[in-house]
Amino acid sequence: MNTQLLDALAALVKEKGISQEVLVEAIEAAIISAYKRNFGQAQNVRVDFNMETGSIRVFARKEVVEEVYDSRLELSLDEARRINPNYQVGDIVEIEVTPKDFGRIAAQTAKQVVTQRVREAERGVIYAEFIDREEDIMTGIVQRVDPRFAYVSLGKVEALLPVSEQMPNETYKPHDRLKVYITKVEKTTKGPQIFVSRTHPGLLKRLFELEVPEIYDGTVEIKSIAREAGDRSKISVHCDNPEVDPVGACVGPKGQRVQAVVDELKGEKIDIVRWSDDPVEFVANALSPAKVLSVIVNEEERATTVIVPDYQLSLAIGKRGQNARLAAKLTNWKIDIKSESEAKQLGIVYEQSNSLDSLDAPINNENEGGKTFDLSEEIE
Repeated sequence: MNTQLLDALAALVKEKGISQEVLVEAIEAAIISAYKRNFGQAQNVRVDFNMETGSIRVFARKEVVEEVYDSRLELSLDEARRINPNYQVGDIVEIEVTPKDFGRIAAQTAKQVVTQRVREAERGVIYAEFIDREEDIMTGIVQRVDPRFAYVSLGKVEALLPVSEQMPNETYKPHDRLKVYITKVEKTTKGPQIFVSRTHPGLLKRLFELEVPEIYDGTVEIKSIAREAGDRSKISVHCDNPEVDPVGACVGPKGQRVQAVVDELKGEKIDIVRWSDDPVEFVANALSPAKVLSVIVNEEERATTVIVPDYQLSLAIGKRGQNARLAAKLTNWKIDIKSESEAKQLGIVYEQSNSLDSLDAPINNENEGGKTFDLSEEIE
């Protein structure tokens, strides 16, 4: 029994990475508890667990006193000196009190403690691993689905994908493989609880980091993201190096990079636009694929009035206002879109900015080959 216990402890130390000292201390504490519980002893005891032989011995610790009031905790000076003549009042005498057949009880108790400690250690390792992966993406496999969650296996642990974080255009089935964004890792009594998302804007950002080396190494920076998961997203990018085209880098050769992201998101449309610290230029870019004639900026209210050609009005607004709504989220500016004829009726005075004529047309995943759109065509 003792040899098996030692072998089991050695295997645990090697496989689980748990300190041997921690395990031995836990076993000794548990055996003391088992001794007091099984043998009705309330005295002060110490357990000696020999890691070389596997032997387990229990010692009662008694203080040497002149007059004994509690024999479970105290020992008279005369009795102590029968054991060793050198004992003095105040010394601690250890007397072996190991019961017969205590090895079986000790081994059973040790097994329970080791099992518990291993479980706690594994939970701690998993929590430490995943707490560092918050706001990151992982590939998981759908295990099962119920009305509240899809349960996604991430290897050592099962993550929860709430219905509110599921894309409306996706149906999840067991064994489906998908990438998820880790939104939160909680420590609970039953182990770490991991929540993931398929709708979070961070998923889009991490996917581009995987597909675009220039984003991963910091050459190209993602400035902002506006997303309506499963339908359409806009992403603004910037690069300090004038020799690098941030939009082209994200699109990739023949649109391969952006198409890989689109495929992972099951056909979600993605507009990639050039970021600018000039609100006129940024708002005009964000309203892609619509052509913008002029942007009037109200700095105090952080609002803009955008003038577009009459035939571009519906394109600028988008289906159910989606294009304008996403542009406003992307730029963090209020956007009021007026057609050219409406602006004239309202007496809005504007000048067509020369800078708007030369703006690069932002790239959309519908644009094969990474070429710019012909903005005279409505593509919605």
